[in-house]
Amino acid sequence: MFSTLKNAFKIKEIRKKLVFTFLMLIVIRFGSQLPIPGVNRDYFSSWFAAQTGGAFNFFDAFTGGSFSRMSVFALNITPYITSSIIMQLLTIAIPKLEEMQKEGEDGRKKITTITRYVTVVLALVESTAMAVGFGRQGLLQKFGPLEVITVVAVLTAGSAFLMWIGERITEKGVGNGISIVLVINIVSRIPDDFAKLYEQFCKGKSIPLAVVAAAVIIAIILVMIVFVVILNSGMRKIPVQYAKKIQGNKMVGGQMTYLPLKINTAGVIPIIFASSLMQTPIIVSTLVGYSGNGIWSEILNGLNQDNWCNPERLVYSIGLVVYIVLTVFFAYFYTSLTFNPLEIANNMKRQGGFIPGIRPGKPTSDYLNKVLNAIIFVGAVGLVIVAAVPFFFNGVFKANVSFGGTSLIIIVSVVLETIKQVESQMLVRNYKGFLND
Repeated sequence: MFSTLKNAFKIKEIRKKLVFTFLMLIVIRFGSQLPIPGVNRDYFSSWFAAQTGGAFNFFDAFTGGSFSRMSVFALNITPYITSSIIMQLLTIAIPKLEEMQKEGEDGRKKITTITRYVTVVLALVESTAMAVGFGRQGLLQKFGPLEVITVVAVLTAGSAFLMWIGERITEKGVGNGISIVLVINIVSRIPDDFAKLYEQFCKGKSIPLAVVAAAVIIAIILVMIVFVVILNSGMRKIPVQYAKKIQGNKMVGGQMTYLPLKINTAGVIPIIFASSLMQTPIIVSTLVGYSGNGIWSEILNGLNQDNWCNPERLVYSIGLVVYIVLTVFFAYFYTSLTFNPLEIANNMKRQGGFIPGIRPGKPTSDYLNKVLNAIIFVGAVGLVIVAAVPFFFNGVFKANVSFGGTSLIIIVSVVLETIKQVESQMLVRNYKGFLND
């Protein structure tokens, strides 16, 4: 990785893109410190510190601490992420959007424009809920219509501005801008997380005990990173043979290729879906100021990630079982929406391709379905392991940090993808240089 970056800086064009990306990241971190006018930040910091629900910690990790500081980027790019997921699902469900996607570049531009509008609408809804819900509890120094409108306008503008920065990074920088914005937010919290781990497990302990604790923590993190890399890079290659055919006076085709099926076909989406679905009741209850009692209180405690794997309250670990079931379900559900074996089988048949030993058409589709179902299960189990390990250490050892399995998957995926893009740009540049010579 470091050698790739070193070689990339030697190329002027790529160096400019890297510098532009770095400057945009500085702007993001600077904006994460700017306070919203009229907001009582001291109150909100105290309120956030008193929260035991993992929902707001999960949200704060994605915003790089902007939420807990109630800065102008408090919403960050979460509305855009939600909007993108919604549009991706609607593209499968609505034929008109599906046609747009198949129109090529023009269709994708139209979908991107719609995604931007949906992002602004979601930002307005979320900022209004936060301004009114938290404002009544003391977030605003003065609770009134003008103050609420100001907060809504600032939060919406901040989210839209970050969306614009992400698109500019994609256009003029390196990598997928939105993903890089999300990664820098998550990475910015890592020093605080390590400081918490040091305070809890190393500080005040004898030197041998502190060294052993630090070694165990580092080993667990390294093992998880390696596991995530294997999970993201693992794939099943299905051989595809193309029949020979005559085009003009030439015989073409006949080559053997592979259809790659990634083990983690749905990426981190199942975890985000499952976490969002389970944390929504906690967030809504907090915004409306309802603490809960009786059976509803027990349900909220079961949904709270901080209560999972706690030996003193094992009954609440039922929430972890529900979380695992939802993760597996969304892994199958999301893959079924984004991967169509029948369409792939028909495309292979039209192009004269077939899987050795499998007849073209429906038999190929059935075979792909069978293989895909097995792969999805393996990938879902891998996701559950990565996501559940932090819950175990949080419940048993009280190692409550924002740097969880979801964050790790996102960081590793984006870093690997960005490095591949830099390498491909270097390769293209070398080809151009060869052709110009």
